[in-house]
Amino acid sequence: MKQNRLITLSRIVHTGIINFMRNVSLAVAAMAVMVVTLTILLFSLITNATFANTIAQITNKINVSVYLQDSVSDAQAKQFAAAIKKQPDVQRVDYLNKQQALQSYIDQNQNNKTLVTAAAEANNPIPATIHVFPKNLNQIPDIKAFLVKPNNIKLQTSDSPSYNGDRKEAIDNITHATNVLRKIGVVTVVVFTIICALIIFNTIQMAIFNRRDEITIMRLLGASTSYIRGPFVVESMIYGLLSAIISVLIVNSAFLASSTALQASSLGLLDINYAQQYFNDHFLILLCLQIAIGIIIGAVSSVIATRRYLKFRVK
Repeated sequence: MKQNRLITLSRIVHTGIINFMRNVSLAVAAMAVMVVTLTILLFSLITNATFANTIAQITNKINVSVYLQDSVSDAQAKQFAAAIKKQPDVQRVDYLNKQQALQSYIDQNQNNKTLVTAAAEANNPIPATIHVFPKNLNQIPDIKAFLVKPNNIKLQTSDSPSYNGDRKEAIDNITHATNVLRKIGVVTVVVFTIICALIIFNTIQMAIFNRRDEITIMRLLGASTSYIRGPFVVESMIYGLLSAIISVLIVNSAFLASSTALQASSLGLLDINYAQQYFNDHFLILLCLQIAIGIIIGAVSSVIATRRYLKFRVK
């Protein structure tokens, strides 16, 4: 029984391959649209991952600075830092005592000798500082609300807490751009997927029409529904397989062109180097995903076409 099933399956696959070779001209249109669809999908996945990495890198550099009064002891400062760290919106807390804060100030302004000299001659005017790193920039208001509580604000100087709003505006702009591009990518993929499915649908319909006499004979000889439908499904799955491979090659070629011919490391918010590294690191996963999606689109379109136009009854 298993041997008969294997023989039947091999015949279905063999017939599907032959049908694909017969209908190369019809397959080109279907594959062209499918290649565009899968290429857009793949590029969208890589772009989203790249934007997420860019946002994470910027977010890690943004913090709320808490400046402590000189009267606050080291033990009180560490206790305050520990209380801040326990807040659910806080990712990390860095505490710098007065000496460490001064050294950090000197390191940041080492190119400005005037500031460095002034800080050194003023007997360390830099207060002890707590840098609070949020898990998400949208959670900063909640963190600041905790910092300005009466018991906490009395430990701080008048200009604390401090937060650089320019960087927040930059990250907000990147986040907004990412969301917009993600939505555009989803809509584009959906539209091209529908177009792709319709073209495959019509391609299979034409193939059925061209082989209507052959199908009629097969029915008269008692061929099962699955045996008649199988070659059409295999043919469509080949469309998806080849289209997926071509789409991956196109994206790979685009990365090679951008990194060599264009000598570019980034295009706006898109970090090409990271995108290419992400593509290389996840190549097999992305290739398998593309192949799976291409095969599914082709198989589903083919099954719908055969059910609709051959009036098959599922057995």
